[in-house]
Formats: sequence, C-alpha cells, structure tokens
Amino acid sequence: MKEPKFEPSEAVLSGETADIYFARTVDILRQEKFNPVATLEVFSSRAGIICGMEEVNALLAKVLPEDNREVWALAEGEAMDKKEVVLRITAPYQSYGLYETAIDGILAHCSGWATAARECVEAAQGIPLISFGARHVHPSVAGVMEYAAIVGGCVSCSSVDGAKLAGVEPRGTIPHALIIIMGDTVTATLAFDKYMPSGVPRVSLVDTFKDEAEESLLVAQALGKKLKSVRLDTPSERGGVTAALVKEVRARLDLAGFKHVGIFVSGGIDPERIIYFIANGAPVDAFGVGSYISGAKPIDFTADLHEVEGQPIAKRGRIPGITPNPRLKRMM
Repeated sequence: MKEPKFEPSEAVLSGETADIYFARTVDILRQEKFNPVATLEVFSSRAGIICGMEEVNALLAKVLPEDNREVWALAEGEAMDKKEVVLRITAPYQSYGLYETAIDGILAHCSGWATAARECVEAAQGIPLISFGARHVHPSVAGVMEYAAIVGGCVSCSSVDGAKLAGVEPRGTIPHALIIIMGDTVTATLAFDKYMPSGVPRVSLVDTFKDEAEESLLVAQALGKKLKSVRLDTPSERGGVTAALVKEVRARLDLAGFKHVGIFVSGGIDPERIIYFIANGAPVDAFGVGSYISGAKPIDFTADLHEVEGQPIAKRGRIPGITPNPRLKRMM
C-alpha cells in the first residue's frame, strides 16, 4: 500500500467540525495573547489496530508551526494496547487546540474499521478479503472507511475512492442489477467481458436466476479460461451461502474441467462465518466483507494535556508529565 494523500477539508480547518468549547477556548487565549507550548497526549480506550494516523498527520502538517512542533505517534496499522498513548503533540496550543475533536474522531472511526477488518483477516487464515462496505456508510466517509479496511488487512475494496487512498486497484464483480436488466447471467457476463478492460478480472455473480452450481457451469462454459471466479451471494431468503453449496459448486466446476475458476463468497460475512467455512472445509478462494467492517464500533480516544511550558500537569486521576512509550516514532 502506497502512502495515502489526505487533504484536510475546509470544514475541519475552519473548526466547523470541532466541539464549540474548543473554538471558544482558542478564541479566549488569542484575546488574552496567551499561547503556551503545550503537550497533548492521545490514548485509546481499548486494544486494536491504529488507523487514521496518516490523516491526522496531514492535518497537523497544515496547522502546526514548522519551527516549533514535535509529533510522536504509532505508525498506521500497528497494534495498540488499551490506554496506550498513540500520539503526542508538542506545539503552541493555539495551533492545534481547535482540532482535538477532529483528531479523536479520525482515530476513533478509522481504528474501529481497521480493527474489525483485522479480526476478519485473522479468521480467514490467508484467504484474501475485499471490503464491500461502502453501501453501508454515508458517502462522505466511504473512501476513508475502505482505506481503513485495507490498513486492517483487506487486499482491496469496492469503492474507487477507498482504493485510490490506499493505492490499490478497486475490485468488484457484476451486480445483480446488470444481470436483472439484461435478463440472463451469461448474457450479462459476456457483455462485461466485451466492454471491460482486459486487466479487470472476470468474476461472475451466479445466484440471480438459476441454481448457483448451474449458473457457475454456464458462465464457465461461455468464458472458458477468461473466467477468474464465480461469486456466491445467495440471499438469506434462500438460506444464504453454505459450506455444502461451496463444495458442490467446486465439485461441479472441477468435474467439468474448470479447476482454474475460483469461488468468491459474500453476504453477511464476519469472523464467525469465516471460521464456519474453514472449519467445514469449504474451498473458498476469497471473501467479500461488508457491514461487519463498515458498522464496527469506533474505538474511543481521549486527549489530555500533560505539559504546559515544560511544566508537568494533568487533570485529577491522570499522571502529570510525559507518559513514556518507546514505541512512538517521531513524525515531525
């Protein structure tokens, strides 16, 4: 994954997304002409995978003074412990005080998504995962969510924006809509093959009109060696995708000489379902995971001031002064 290109939005930079009390605090300090160098530490409420740090760094690079700043952090995608300090900022307070809300929020959602993705990846034991969660979130955050899924270990995602941020090619199959409009799975798959660039994998959805095994054979016969895989997405009304169904499709494809055709499974996939398929010996070649990642609970982050003008300080219940964490790396 290449280094992402994050650009803070005008709403974030202007403070429109901030809690009003931070905007008022900075306004008071400006009028008092008081801008001490202060150290802010951010820590997590639970263990997981840190994500959002690249976006936070892009924001800090915009707002912190180049000649008076020090930022230490965990790297994107690293594991973090509960209450571990993941980010430390030392700079004039007015330069970053307005952005505490944004920093906490970016890390909270992105780390929640990345952690959920990692849970699926670990359950899959090497079987590739693709994030299919864009349809489950507001479009303004779809790309960031899928980027976080890739940080968590997914090999790609379905949204163009998420793939662009992560520096990978977006992946997807044929939707039910194309098949229903064209009236036939084979017809739709042949049209896909006719018009899509050669570098786009030929993956056919095979649960729309006929039995999955039957449609798999029909598209395999139509495309031959060009067919990379078939996708099983049987709805819950039909019992969903089962290990037995995957085994049957595999057997029928093999018997007909289509051993090169993989089987892609989607629809309600989560760690428990992944473990079920593996435990039952289902020959799945890849999984598409949607709402388990996109609907993941955010990981709460808390930001505390620990030094002001070099003097250790903290609210009650917290220890004044810098919290040691040798895992932090200097970012700027």
